[in-house]
Amino acid sequence: MGEKTREQAIFDHIQKDAFANYLGAKVEIIKPGHSRVSLIIKDYMTNFHGSTHGGIIFAISDMAFAAACNSHGKIAVALNVSICFLKPSYPGDHLIAEAEEEHSGRRTSLYNIKIYNKDSGELIAKSQDQAYRKNEYFIPKE
Repeated sequence: MGEKTREQAIFDHIQKDAFANYLGAKVEIIKPGHSRVSLIIKDYMTNFHGSTHGGIIFAISDMAFAAACNSHGKIAVALNVSICFLKPSYPGDHLIAEAEEEHSGRRTSLYNIKIYNKDSGELIAKSQDQAYRKNEYFIPKE
């Protein structure tokens, strides 16, 4: 891998998420079992009530989940996702989704994701997500 570390190669690979890039979401942290993604809510991300569309909140949560469960360099895909929406957010709000690995088995893993408003600290949503790890690396172990 030359001068590029395996961790940097994983980070660079995850940055290629076309949907995250389209929304303007930023993957700020990736380390084994942990990630943080941020997104500033725009007017076009709202529902007919003027609050952030649930699909956007789900999307940022899913991005953090995907980054965390793939942070080991092994291909991981979602098995189950359960999200609870707790408070609304609005255009201009800076949302953060932070994923933490709670369990890492040979084939499955479990993550807790908190989505909160960076400025107010208010918890917007919580998610618990389960992943399946394939026996295939996208960034091989050294």
